Amino acid sequence: MRVFSELFNDMTGWLTVGVIVFMLVMMAYLFSMFIKKSRGE
Repeated sequence: MRVFSELFNDMTGWLTVGVIVFMLVMMAYLFSMFIKKSRGE
């Protein structure tokens, strides 16, 4: 856990978390669009 605290002291840690969260949101968005498209047919 000490590594995480050192990571978050730097701006790089928050940037990495932001990228991961952004990717998860985009994946969920694309997945929901795919479900809507398949349900429409």
